[in-house]
Amino acid sequence: MSEHRHSPECKEIFALLSQYLDLELPADACRAIEEHIKDCPPCIEFAESLRKTVDLCRHYSTSEVQSPLSEEARSELEAAYRKMLKSRE
Repeated sequence: MSEHRHSPECKEIFALLSQYLDLELPADACRAIEEHIKDCPPCIEFAESLRKTVDLCRHYSTSEVQSPLSEEARSELEAAYRKMLKSRE
């Protein structure tokens, strides 16, 4: 199997893919992208990867992120780090 070379059309597809997935492009542009993607494995893979990423971001909840360290915890962490560095000297 020969190695796929990205054509200028692939680069155009990559540039428009986010807008395509968000349904922000005119119908003729969507048809052109769909026509290209159906016969281009790297573009298919990239489109699926981006689609999954967008889906994960849409379902992401900011409550899943821990709050930053308190000043006290940060000071304790810095002190432990300095102690560890000193012990390596």
